[in-house]
Amino acid sequence: MGNTIEVKKAAFTKYQIFLIFILAILQFTIVLDFMVLSPLGAILMPKLHINTAHFGWVVSAYAFSAGASGFFAAGFADRYDRKKLLVFFYFGFLLGTLFCALATTYFLLLAARIVTGIFGGVIGSVIFAIVSDLFKLDVRGRVMGYVQMAFAASQVLGLPLGLFLANKWGWHSPFWLIVIFGLLVGLVIVWFMRPIAGHLKLKSDHNPFVHLAKTVSEPVYVRAFMATVLLATGGFMLTPFGSTFATENLGLDIEQLPLVYGVTGVFSLISGPLIGKYSDKLGVYNILVFGSVVTISMVAIFCNLGVTPLWVVVVLNIFMFIGINSRIISSSTIMTAVPHAADRGAFLSINSSVQQVSGGLAAFLAGSIVAQSPDGKLIGYDTLGYVVIMCIVVSLLLMHWIAKYVKNKSRATVHAMKL
Repeated sequence: MGNTIEVKKAAFTKYQIFLIFILAILQFTIVLDFMVLSPLGAILMPKLHINTAHFGWVVSAYAFSAGASGFFAAGFADRYDRKKLLVFFYFGFLLGTLFCALATTYFLLLAARIVTGIFGGVIGSVIFAIVSDLFKLDVRGRVMGYVQMAFAASQVLGLPLGLFLANKWGWHSPFWLIVIFGLLVGLVIVWFMRPIAGHLKLKSDHNPFVHLAKTVSEPVYVRAFMATVLLATGGFMLTPFGSTFATENLGLDIEQLPLVYGVTGVFSLISGPLIGKYSDKLGVYNILVFGSVVTISMVAIFCNLGVTPLWVVVVLNIFMFIGINSRIISSSTIMTAVPHAADRGAFLSINSSVQQVSGGLAAFLAGSIVAQSPDGKLIGYDTLGYVVIMCIVVSLLLMHWIAKYVKNKSRATVHAMKL
């Protein structure tokens, strides 16, 4: 079979294995940069003298700027070597993270998050485009399972270490960690990743703005973007205030948070490849349904808890993140199969933009729903949970139609190849 990819054997070449590994590590730094703000919230709010609404804006600033840059970059996404795009935006992202490490006030941190988002918002779409270009659909779930292990790895390695550094040397230190580690990752990409320019041979609109307009107006793509809005809204709403809810409402000490994130992350890290494997075997939409049911159940329980023993919080988090991982891996795999090859970069860039903006709106909306009482407890977290559940249910219905479209499209492609 040579270098071809088979579902049963998953015979990836050595370079493909390297590519999966380096993309997962790169994704890890991006995810960590975003996720580290959530557990730092309990430290940042008193240090910078800000309330929940202000902190919601810090989280949202990254998402809004990421969304804007992803949208404007979409028209050009299929016109350049994907490696060059990846290197340019990744080093810009590291520069923004450096500004976060140097920020001393709320407004400087807000500005730094905007710069970080401008560059970081495009990277995810470039990664997905690379995966779509180089790996067949019948093994893409497995590849996405490994790449999306970044979310779990950021919990197992990044968040506990980030919290440890923040508690010991201040909230700036996790950002320094990301900058130093990310610089090494960037250099490996520059030196060892091969150019990815096969898409340049495909016919595409000469004018990038015409290409952007056509991609935005394609009816099938519009439905996919609508689903992404709900997927992101349901995913981002609980994150910004998770650490505050755990310490103030559930009664955990801030020193216990690294343990919660670490243990949860270990199980997520183990489950990621398995979820990817069974996505290819059982069908990605079936895994999406499974993940949605698990997530809904855990959110309904978690958001209504009072003071809770540590072990119960850990167990609930483990199941919640298995559900979330299942939704992320399966929905991401489906989305990579929606666009035509000539539109892949543009579609994924716009989809990433929609995701980022939706996440920002979700964080802002969460800051509006949730309030902090004089004794420090969060009020309205249960309401937030019900909103998340509603978003998950509606997104599942939309994704059913999209998954059916992808399946029919794949069958049509196979049929055309046989003719």
